Amino acid sequence: MPGPEWICCQLGAREHYSMPRALAANGNLGCLYTDLWSPPHSLLAALPFQRIRDRYHEDLHAAPVHAFNWRALAFEAAERLRGATGWPLILKRNAWFQDCVLAALSRLPDRPRRVLFSYTYAARRIFDFARQRGWSTVLGQMDPGIEEERIVARLCERFPEVEPAWHPAPTSYWQDWRAECELADQILVNSLWSKEALLKAGVPGAKIAVVPLVYEPPAAARGFERIYPKSFSGARPLRALFLGQVNLRKGMAALLEVMRRMKTAPVKFVIAGPLSIVVPGDLRTQQNVHWAGPVPRSEAQRYYQEADVFLFPTHSDGFGLTQLEAQAWKLPVIASRFCGEVVEDGRNGLLLPEVTPEAIEAALERCLESPARLAAMSGASGVAPQFSLAALRRWCAEFEAAHV
Repeated sequence: MPGPEWICCQLGAREHYSMPRALAANGNLGCLYTDLWSPPHSLLAALPFQRIRDRYHEDLHAAPVHAFNWRALAFEAAERLRGATGWPLILKRNAWFQDCVLAALSRLPDRPRRVLFSYTYAARRIFDFARQRGWSTVLGQMDPGIEEERIVARLCERFPEVEPAWHPAPTSYWQDWRAECELADQILVNSLWSKEALLKAGVPGAKIAVVPLVYEPPAAARGFERIYPKSFSGARPLRALFLGQVNLRKGMAALLEVMRRMKTAPVKFVIAGPLSIVVPGDLRTQQNVHWAGPVPRSEAQRYYQEADVFLFPTHSDGFGLTQLEAQAWKLPVIASRFCGEVVEDGRNGLLLPEVTPEAIEAALERCLESPARLAAMSGASGVAPQFSLAALRRWCAEFEAAHV
């Protein structure tokens, strides 16, 4: 008997389309429904926007993909003219995407043994449709859910001057999420930390499966070797890179204090990514701190290559793909324990016992004291097999055997 047909519904390019790619490789991808799809030489690819050109993956060049390209562009243009931003725009976009998918699904011929996969926050009505037809449902949980919001709310209460513009999600957002969890036969999370957060929120443990992110290192990273000096100095400082969303959740309150404490230390802090915080006046001009701003994906590898250590002091992340990107470039990572399991303490990086200025400073001091230790951790860095597309393919086959 042939395997079940999977239908993937994906708003955005999350995880570089790893789920539809895995299913296409297994030979049972029925269709990928997405907002934008920009194959080479298409009209969309000719537009001068890298964000749009990135909406494609060569692994799916022959796959059945149904995209809502021109409707997506019209929607975004109309909402921009209306001045919609923040949560109102997110909710409208999620609803719009579900409308488009439901209209397309309603035209499909009836067929048993279907599995529908969708990411959180744009799945509730799609799952309703699928369950009414007897299909199995798999929810891709993008983050640790409502528990993460509670963590951020506490941080904003403690450091109101750092990120004053943060707002919690509307109640309806979390109501829809809980409905998605109830409608899902299986919920995929990327880390044990996310599983713990969902359990705290009351999601049944039997529904939760931990499947790490898929990441394939760029070809240019193969064979890359980094060279450390015998000692760090003002002329050759330790280059500590943070790359990602610059906000409280990512540990910026603690990191700001570390920068102040290490003002005269032989450390160069490079903070790359879009700012959601108010940068204190003294740190805007501190000589050993560089605020790089948003970095296009095509330029990120240069930052990884030039760094000596990667900073990931997050208070909560579903995984943190930048950990794997850094490891691909043999870059040791200083990470918290509230994210995906990438760092092995003392082997390919350092794990923080807690996200505090003291813990981060102590980790950086260890790096300063022994460049040889950094070199050894660099030599042990890399992307492990559990983060491969093959691992996700095996999970899909196991789910089919157990549920379909």
